[in-house]
Amino acid sequence: MTSPPFHRQSDSPRGRPETEDTESIEIQLFLEGIYRKYGYDFRNYSLAHVTRRILARVSLLRLQNITELLALVLYDEAAFQEFLRDLSINVTEMFRDPSYYRAFRKEVVPLLRSYPHIKVWHAGCSSGEEVYSTAILLIEEGLYDRAQIYATDFNPVVLQQARAGIFPLSSMRGYTTNYLAAGGQRAFSDYYTADYDSAIMERSLKERMVFADHNLVTDGVFGEMQVIVCRNVLIYFNRRLQNRVVGLFAESLCPGGFLCLGLKESLTFVENESRFTPVSEPERIFRKVVSSIHPTDSPSDLGHP
Repeated sequence: MTSPPFHRQSDSPRGRPETEDTESIEIQLFLEGIYRKYGYDFRNYSLAHVTRRILARVSLLRLQNITELLALVLYDEAAFQEFLRDLSINVTEMFRDPSYYRAFRKEVVPLLRSYPHIKVWHAGCSSGEEVYSTAILLIEEGLYDRAQIYATDFNPVVLQQARAGIFPLSSMRGYTTNYLAAGGQRAFSDYYTADYDSAIMERSLKERMVFADHNLVTDGVFGEMQVIVCRNVLIYFNRRLQNRVVGLFAESLCPGGFLCLGLKESLTFVENESRFTPVSEPERIFRKVVSSIHPTDSPSDLGHP
């Protein structure tokens, strides 16, 4: 009696088995291990972005391979927290891309004036520089007294930094340049106090801010917002995750609400593209279509422009 032939996964045209390279397998196992151990899901992040961060951590710790890093983070939560900071998207600054803020003042602010209450969600707020930028803009436009800013991130370390509102004093010169180019109406130094090497943002800026843990990959709808700001985050996601997150934003915006993305991001080819219309295409500011009635929209939500 002969044994049945053993079949490999697939065969190439030349008859040789097609197999994944070892590094790709290790990365998949690494991301699956983190998800199953800690609940953080990076499996649909951009593969190139994830690979760079993983290999950089392997090199920094002088490990032999990714498998050694996986064993380390599975058994040492402190090591995992260090790696979590690697995967956080922390490239940010105050009034980054000043032209975006000028467009926001011109195109969005006049329409926000029609709302009695304004809820703004900064999704993936990182260490908070852009959150404080939005607060300053709303103060100068006379809207902050009826606004509430929700700033969220999945990383508790950067979220605490954002909540503290303390930034390097050495960064303030560059931030001042950005602020003025963004249409700032005061002296930027009015908004912070210098304390040795630190700049402490004024307490009044924090009065209408709520900082909370929220993971765009796994968590659900976040209230009903007039504005969602998520700039330079989608570029780190693959198409599947981009579709999910844009759908989440569509569900979290009131009809007529505004979605603000980064300058390198777009809604083109995203599943929920038809639910938005451009307000400022160059600055990636979009508005949820008022007539776009979706199964999750309540009829009572459609009365306000």
